[in-house]
Amino acid sequence: MTRNLSIAEVARILGMKESTLREIVRTGVFRPARRGRRYAFSFQDLVVLRAARGLLEAGVPVARVRRALAALAGELPEGRHLSGVKIYADGRSVAVCDSGGVWQPETGQTLLAFEVDGLARLAEAVRAERPAEASPGDGERASLAFERGIDLEDEDPKRAAEAYREALAQDPGLADAWVNLGRLVHEGGDALEAMRLYERALAITPDDPILHFNLALATEDAVGAEAASVHYERALALDPGFADAHWNLAGLCERLGRRADALRHYRAYQKLTEAPGGEAER
Repeated sequence: MTRNLSIAEVARILGMKESTLREIVRTGVFRPARRGRRYAFSFQDLVVLRAARGLLEAGVPVARVRRALAALAGELPEGRHLSGVKIYADGRSVAVCDSGGVWQPETGQTLLAFEVDGLARLAEAVRAERPAEASPGDGERASLAFERGIDLEDEDPKRAAEAYREALAQDPGLADAWVNLGRLVHEGGDALEAMRLYERALAITPDDPILHFNLALATEDAVGAEAASVHYERALALDPGFADAHWNLAGLCERLGRRADALRHYRAYQKLTEAPGGEAER
Protein backbone atom coordinates (compact mmCIF):
# COMPACT_ATOMS: atom_id res chain seq x y z
CA MET A 1 0.00 0.00 0.00
CA THR A 2 1.65 3.19 -1.15
CA ARG A 3 -0.58 5.83 0.41
CA ASN A 4 -2.08 6.31 3.83
CA LEU A 5 -5.75 5.69 4.49
CA SER A 6 -8.37 7.98 5.98
CA ILE A 7 -10.31 7.10 9.12
CA ALA A 8 -13.38 6.37 6.97
CA GLU A 9 -11.43 3.92 4.82
CA VAL A 10 -9.92 2.17 7.84
CA ALA A 11 -13.36 1.82 9.41
CA ARG A 12 -14.61 0.12 6.23
CA ILE A 13 -11.62 -2.24 6.05
CA LEU A 14 -11.95 -3.35 9.66
CA GLY A 15 -15.74 -3.37 9.75
CA MET A 16 -15.86 -0.85 12.59
CA LYS A 17 -17.82 2.28 13.28
CA GLU A 18 -15.72 5.40 12.89
CA SER A 19 -16.72 6.46 16.39
CA THR A 20 -15.30 3.16 17.76
CA LEU A 21 -12.11 3.63 15.79
CA ARG A 22 -11.66 7.15 17.15
CA GLU A 23 -12.22 5.88 20.68
CA ILE A 24 -9.44 3.30 20.27
CA VAL A 25 -7.08 5.96 18.92
CA ARG A 26 -7.97 8.26 21.81
CA THR A 27 -6.93 5.59 24.33
CA GLY A 28 -3.32 6.20 23.23
CA VAL A 29 -2.77 2.53 22.35
CA PHE A 30 -1.01 3.86 19.25
CA ARG A 31 -0.76 7.19 17.49
CA PRO A 32 -1.31 7.27 13.73
CA ALA A 33 0.32 9.91 11.58
CA ARG A 34 -1.61 12.99 10.51
CA ARG A 35 -2.15 14.92 7.31
CA GLY A 36 -2.66 18.36 8.79
CA ARG A 37 -5.12 17.57 11.56
CA ARG A 38 -6.53 14.45 9.94
CA TYR A 39 -5.48 10.93 10.85
CA ALA A 40 -3.47 9.15 8.17
CA PHE A 41 -3.26 5.38 8.74
CA SER A 42 -0.54 3.17 7.31
CA PHE A 43 -0.83 -0.57 6.73
CA GLN A 44 1.17 -1.11 9.92
CA ASP A 45 -1.48 0.89 11.77
CA LEU A 46 -4.17 -1.47 10.43
CA VAL A 47 -2.29 -4.47 11.79
CA VAL A 48 -1.79 -2.89 15.20
CA LEU A 49 -5.32 -1.53 15.34
CA ARG A 50 -6.93 -4.87 14.58
CA ALA A 51 -4.91 -6.51 17.33
CA ALA A 52 -5.77 -3.63 19.67
CA ARG A 53 -9.47 -4.05 19.00
CA GLY A 54 -9.32 -7.76 19.82
CA LEU A 55 -7.52 -7.16 23.09
CA LEU A 56 -9.78 -4.32 24.19
CA GLU A 57 -12.91 -6.29 23.33
CA ALA A 58 -11.54 -9.15 25.44
CA GLY A 59 -11.37 -6.79 28.41
CA VAL A 60 -7.59 -6.40 28.56
CA PRO A 61 -6.68 -3.15 30.39
CA VAL A 62 -5.68 -0.26 28.13
CA ALA A 63 -2.27 0.15 29.78
CA ARG A 64 -1.42 -3.49 29.12
CA VAL A 65 -2.58 -3.27 25.52
CA ARG A 66 -0.47 -0.13 25.03
CA ARG A 67 2.70 -1.86 26.29
CA ALA A 68 2.15 -5.00 24.24
CA LEU A 69 1.36 -3.25 20.98
CA ALA A 70 4.16 -0.68 21.24
CA ALA A 71 6.58 -3.57 20.72
CA LEU A 72 4.44 -4.96 17.88
CA ALA A 73 4.47 -1.63 16.08
CA GLY A 74 8.25 -1.63 16.25
CA GLU A 75 8.35 -5.05 14.62
CA LEU A 76 6.43 -3.85 11.55
CA PRO A 77 8.68 -1.26 9.89
CA GLU A 78 7.95 0.07 6.42
CA GLY A 79 9.20 -2.27 3.75
CA ARG A 80 9.01 -5.46 5.80
CA HIS A 81 7.64 -8.39 3.80
CA LEU A 82 4.35 -9.28 5.50
CA SER A 83 3.30 -12.29 3.46
CA GLY A 84 2.06 -15.07 5.70
CA VAL A 85 2.29 -13.08 8.92
CA LYS A 86 -0.23 -13.96 11.64
CA ILE A 87 -1.00 -12.04 14.80
CA TYR A 88 -2.24 -13.76 17.93
CA ALA A 89 -3.64 -12.04 20.98
CA ASP A 90 -4.51 -13.74 24.21
CA GLY A 91 -5.61 -12.09 27.41
CA ARG A 92 -2.12 -10.90 28.26
CA SER A 93 0.00 -10.21 25.22
CA VAL A 94 0.52 -10.24 21.47
CA ALA A 95 2.58 -12.75 19.49
CA VAL A 96 3.54 -12.30 15.85
CA CYS A 97 4.47 -15.29 13.67
CA ASP A 98 5.93 -15.61 10.21
CA SER A 99 8.05 -18.13 8.34
CA GLY A 100 11.05 -17.08 10.39
CA GLY A 101 9.50 -17.95 13.73
CA VAL A 102 7.60 -16.24 16.51
CA TRP A 103 8.11 -12.68 17.61
CA GLN A 104 7.41 -11.90 21.25
CA PRO A 105 6.22 -15.42 22.11
CA GLU A 106 3.74 -15.62 24.98
CA THR A 107 1.79 -18.43 26.54
CA GLY A 108 -1.97 -18.61 26.96
CA GLN A 109 -5.09 -19.53 25.05
CA THR A 110 -5.33 -17.88 21.65
CA LEU A 111 -8.43 -15.71 21.35
CA LEU A 112 -7.63 -13.72 18.23
CA ALA A 113 -5.79 -14.73 15.06
CA PHE A 114 -5.86 -13.25 11.60
CA GLU A 115 -3.89 -13.31 8.38
CA VAL A 116 -2.16 -10.06 7.53
CA ASP A 117 -2.31 -10.99 3.85
CA GLY A 118 -6.10 -10.81 3.97
CA LEU A 119 -5.95 -7.44 5.66
CA ALA A 120 -3.56 -6.21 2.99
CA ARG A 121 -5.94 -7.30 0.22
CA LEU A 122 -8.80 -5.41 1.87
CA ALA A 123 -6.65 -2.31 2.22
CA GLU A 124 -5.60 -2.43 -1.43
CA ALA A 125 -9.22 -2.87 -2.55
CA VAL A 126 -10.34 0.19 -0.60
CA ARG A 127 -7.37 2.21 -1.82
CA ALA A 128 -8.26 1.40 -5.42
CA GLU A 129 -11.91 2.39 -5.11
CA ARG A 130 -13.25 5.70 -6.34
CA PRO A 131 -15.32 7.16 -3.48
CA ALA A 132 -17.10 9.61 -5.80
CA GLU A 133 -18.98 6.73 -7.42
CA ALA A 134 -20.84 5.86 -4.22
CA SER A 135 -23.33 7.97 -2.29
CA PRO A 136 -21.98 8.56 1.22
CA GLY A 137 -23.97 7.19 4.14
CA ASP A 138 -24.66 9.04 7.37
CA GLY A 139 -21.38 7.87 8.91
CA GLU A 140 -19.33 9.02 5.94
CA ARG A 141 -21.16 12.36 5.79
CA ALA A 142 -20.45 12.82 9.49
CA SER A 143 -16.78 12.06 8.92
CA LEU A 144 -16.55 14.48 6.00
CA ALA A 145 -18.23 17.23 8.01
CA PHE A 146 -15.94 16.53 10.96
CA GLU A 147 -12.80 16.75 8.83
CA ARG A 148 -14.11 19.95 7.23
CA GLY A 149 -14.47 21.38 10.72
CA ILE A 150 -10.86 20.51 11.48
CA ASP A 151 -9.69 22.24 8.31
CA LEU A 152 -11.71 25.38 9.12
CA GLU A 153 -10.71 25.80 12.76
CA ASP A 154 -7.76 28.14 12.20
CA GLU A 155 -9.27 30.33 9.48
CA ASP A 156 -12.96 30.41 10.46
CA PRO A 157 -13.90 29.01 13.90
CA LYS A 158 -17.57 29.88 13.37
CA ARG A 159 -17.84 27.78 10.21
CA ALA A 160 -15.80 25.04 11.91
CA ALA A 161 -18.37 24.92 14.72
CA GLU A 162 -21.15 24.68 12.14
CA ALA A 163 -19.36 21.76 10.49
CA TYR A 164 -19.04 19.95 13.82
CA ARG A 165 -22.74 20.48 14.49
CA GLU A 166 -23.49 19.08 11.04
CA ALA A 167 -21.35 16.04 11.83
CA LEU A 168 -23.19 15.50 15.11
CA ALA A 169 -26.56 15.76 13.39
CA GLN A 170 -25.47 12.79 11.24
CA ASP A 171 -23.70 10.87 14.03
CA PRO A 172 -24.40 11.92 17.65
CA GLY A 173 -21.93 9.25 18.78
CA LEU A 174 -18.95 11.10 17.28
CA ALA A 175 -17.24 11.99 20.55
CA ASP A 176 -14.40 13.94 18.93
CA ALA A 177 -16.92 16.32 17.34
CA TRP A 178 -18.47 17.07 20.76
CA VAL A 179 -14.96 17.66 22.14
CA ASN A 180 -13.82 19.95 19.33
CA LEU A 181 -17.09 21.87 19.37
CA GLY A 182 -16.81 22.26 23.13
CA ARG A 183 -13.29 23.65 22.81
CA LEU A 184 -14.35 26.17 20.16
CA VAL A 185 -17.33 27.25 22.25
CA HIS A 186 -15.12 27.65 25.32
CA GLU A 187 -12.57 29.66 23.36
CA GLY A 188 -15.49 31.81 22.20
CA GLY A 189 -16.28 32.67 25.81
CA ASP A 190 -19.21 30.37 26.68
CA ALA A 191 -17.76 28.08 29.34
CA LEU A 192 -21.16 26.87 30.53
CA GLU A 193 -22.16 25.66 27.06
CA ALA A 194 -18.71 24.09 26.67
CA MET A 195 -19.38 22.11 29.85
CA ARG A 196 -22.61 20.79 28.37
CA LEU A 197 -20.87 19.74 25.17
CA TYR A 198 -18.02 18.02 27.02
CA GLU A 199 -20.56 16.18 29.15
CA ARG A 200 -22.18 14.85 25.96
CA ALA A 201 -18.76 13.54 24.93
CA LEU A 202 -18.26 11.98 28.37
CA ALA A 203 -21.47 10.04 27.97
CA ILE A 204 -19.78 8.34 24.99
CA THR A 205 -16.19 8.07 26.28
CA PRO A 206 -16.34 8.37 30.09
CA ASP A 207 -12.77 7.21 30.66
CA ASP A 208 -10.92 9.75 28.52
CA PRO A 209 -8.50 11.72 30.74
CA ILE A 210 -8.06 14.54 28.21
CA LEU A 211 -11.81 15.01 28.07
CA HIS A 212 -11.99 15.29 31.87
CA PHE A 213 -9.13 17.80 31.70
CA ASN A 214 -11.00 19.92 29.13
CA LEU A 215 -14.16 19.72 31.20
CA ALA A 216 -12.20 20.85 34.25
CA LEU A 217 -10.99 23.94 32.37
CA ALA A 218 -14.52 24.88 31.35
CA THR A 219 -15.91 24.08 34.80
CA GLU A 220 -13.31 26.29 36.48
CA ASP A 221 -14.41 29.24 34.33
CA ALA A 222 -18.15 28.56 34.59
CA VAL A 223 -18.63 27.22 38.12
CA GLY A 224 -15.45 27.48 40.15
CA ALA A 225 -12.37 25.74 41.51
CA GLU A 226 -14.06 23.18 43.75
CA ALA A 227 -16.16 21.67 40.97
CA ALA A 228 -13.24 21.80 38.52
CA SER A 229 -10.95 19.91 40.90
CA VAL A 230 -13.21 16.86 40.65
CA HIS A 231 -12.51 16.51 36.95
CA TYR A 232 -8.77 17.11 37.30
CA GLU A 233 -8.72 14.36 39.91
CA ARG A 234 -10.65 12.05 37.59
CA ALA A 235 -8.20 12.79 34.76
CA LEU A 236 -5.32 11.85 37.04
CA ALA A 237 -7.05 8.70 38.24
CA LEU A 238 -7.24 7.62 34.61
CA ASP A 239 -3.74 8.86 33.72
CA PRO A 240 -1.41 9.49 36.70
CA GLY A 241 1.25 10.74 34.28
CA PHE A 242 -0.86 13.65 33.01
CA ALA A 243 1.55 16.45 33.95
CA ASP A 244 -0.65 19.40 33.01
CA ALA A 245 -3.49 18.03 35.12
CA HIS A 246 -1.13 17.87 38.11
CA TRP A 247 -0.06 21.48 37.50
CA ASN A 248 -3.57 22.86 37.15
CA LEU A 249 -4.88 20.88 40.11
CA ALA A 250 -1.99 22.10 42.24
CA GLY A 251 -3.00 25.70 41.52
CA LEU A 252 -6.63 24.99 42.38
CA CYS A 253 -5.64 23.28 45.61
CA GLU A 254 -3.67 26.37 46.60
CA ARG A 255 -6.70 28.57 45.99
CA LEU A 256 -8.88 26.18 48.01
CA GLY A 257 -6.45 26.16 50.94
CA ARG A 258 -5.42 22.53 50.40
CA ARG A 259 -1.73 23.19 50.79
CA ALA A 260 -0.62 19.58 51.26
CA ASP A 261 -2.47 18.49 48.12
CA ALA A 262 -1.05 21.43 46.20
CA LEU A 263 2.49 20.48 47.19
CA ARG A 264 1.90 16.84 46.25
CA HIS A 265 0.71 17.75 42.76
CA TYR A 266 3.48 20.31 42.22
CA ARG A 267 6.01 17.62 43.12
CA ALA A 268 4.36 15.15 40.78
CA TYR A 269 4.44 17.73 37.97
CA GLN A 270 8.11 18.45 38.61
CA LYS A 271 9.00 14.75 38.59
CA LEU A 272 7.13 14.18 35.33
CA THR A 273 8.63 17.17 33.52
CA GLU A 274 12.17 17.16 34.92
CA ALA A 275 14.70 17.57 32.13
CA PRO A 276 17.79 15.33 31.91
CA GLY A 277 19.90 18.10 33.37
CA GLY A 278 17.78 18.24 36.49
CA GLU A 279 15.70 21.34 35.71
CA ALA A 280 11.95 21.16 35.23
CA GLU A 281 10.55 22.04 31.83
CA ARG A 282 7.21 23.73 31.31
